[in-house]
Amino acid sequence: MAAMRNPRLYSAILEQGLLGFTRHYRSNPKVDFRKLRPMILKRIENRAKDYPVKAMIPVAYDVLRSRALLIQGVSTLLQVIPIWSCKFCPEVYIGEKGHEIKTCHGFRRHAKNKLHEWVKGGINDILIPVETFHLKNMFQDVIKHDQRFDYNRIPAIVELSLQAGADINDESLFTNNLECVGAESLSNDELRLVADGTLKAWEVVRSGVEKLLMVYSAKVCKYCSEVHVGPSGHKARLCGVFKYESWRGTHLWKKAQVDDLFPPKIVWFRRPQDPVVLQDKWRSFYGHAPAVVDLYTKAGAIAPPKYYCQMKLQGLSADIPFRPRG
Repeated sequence: MAAMRNPRLYSAILEQGLLGFTRHYRSNPKVDFRKLRPMILKRIENRAKDYPVKAMIPVAYDVLRSRALLIQGVSTLLQVIPIWSCKFCPEVYIGEKGHEIKTCHGFRRHAKNKLHEWVKGGINDILIPVETFHLKNMFQDVIKHDQRFDYNRIPAIVELSLQAGADINDESLFTNNLECVGAESLSNDELRLVADGTLKAWEVVRSGVEKLLMVYSAKVCKYCSEVHVGPSGHKARLCGVFKYESWRGTHLWKKAQVDDLFPPKIVWFRRPQDPVVLQDKWRSFYGHAPAVVDLYTKAGAIAPPKYYCQMKLQGLSADIPFRPRG
């Protein structure tokens, strides 16, 4: 380090050959990448022979079967349990009436801390649809912007399962419109059985997607919710973060997680000790829960213990006055 600070000493060391290494940052000019391209494409083609991984095929089928059961179970429970969604923001609440907590940010977040305007919600408010391009094969060329209409859009979980080796012929697995007729005639015990099956299916889908993502690649945009299942993201300019541009910008991809493909909708959770309508001034007392878990408890079942901390089940009620000691 002392030699690096003294130019004369450093030059003397170089003349004497005491530094036995040199660094070359210039790339090799003899490499012709045009000749290497066929070899690279051949390696990509040979790599496709290793997929799908046989051990992941049963996992893919479990994910699809559980997804169908989940959609059917949520559709059944929503026929007897009311759900509300805000007219101007993504907020969702499950209960007889909407809450009065001021968390509405308005359309495109133009407002702040406003009361929600509630309307009747549906299954897409509980199971948020995430769609992606359906690839013809896993290692195909990157989709360009002018090719975006040449590919169908299907649920990201279905596309991940297809790339993992699942073979689907049932078109009902591609949609979120499954319904169960006659749910009003079910007894309380039957509703609890439906809720148990729905929560088990929800857990199987989440664990299965997590296993598949350890083997198969999926990307999510850093700035928006666009998801692409495949080794590399597409080049369709659909990202709306660049508002100053005349056309929408390209996505900035990063590795996707389970919540990107199968997002859990978090809602305010009303405990038995809470008032009928949740008030804004007591918002710090209330807990949260995934919408499927809240729907599960509204059907009369008991939530799994791993959600107790998030739900604040043992917390104080908001309407209990504070009494100082002494």
